[in-house]
Amino acid sequence: MIVNLRSFRKKVLASKKAMRSFLTRLENKPPTGLHAMADHAGKEVWQEIDCLSCGNCCKKMTPTFTPADIKRISTHLEMTPLAFKEKWLRFDKKDGDWQNKKQPCQFFNLSDHKCSIYAVRPADCSGFPHLTKKRVTSYLHVHRQNIQYCPATFKWIEKMQALTKNGLPTNKHPQ
Repeated sequence: MIVNLRSFRKKVLASKKAMRSFLTRLENKPPTGLHAMADHAGKEVWQEIDCLSCGNCCKKMTPTFTPADIKRISTHLEMTPLAFKEKWLRFDKKDGDWQNKKQPCQFFNLSDHKCSIYAVRPADCSGFPHLTKKRVTSYLHVHRQNIQYCPATFKWIEKMQALTKNGLPTNKHPQ
């Protein structure tokens, strides 16, 4: 399915607060079978979402570049790791991470939504949006952040809400 980012942004505005609340409840009281539900929802999402029609992650976010990523990518680009960092990255002192200096990502082609270093891209990119991590509860904080950027994450949360509809506590008290 082709992603319409304008429509996506409207849906995010209408649903973000409720989705974040849902993820908090999921984190605090994971239902039985959570990992199986997450895997099922993830498989359905990838049948419906085409990342190449979107690229919002590369337009609006920056990956974290690990030392291994920097070495692998700089070698691929025939640069030293130091030259690569000086040209493309900035060090985020707060998080202690190497990140892109600018957005969209310098390796993202805006016309075809493809990555020019796809074969050697950062591990953060290759795993994004981390929907099928084995420890679902360890990544719910990441999904909470990604709601506004990633249509696949948004759709995954919608599917998780449907799958767990009767299995999660709400903030409402019984009448």
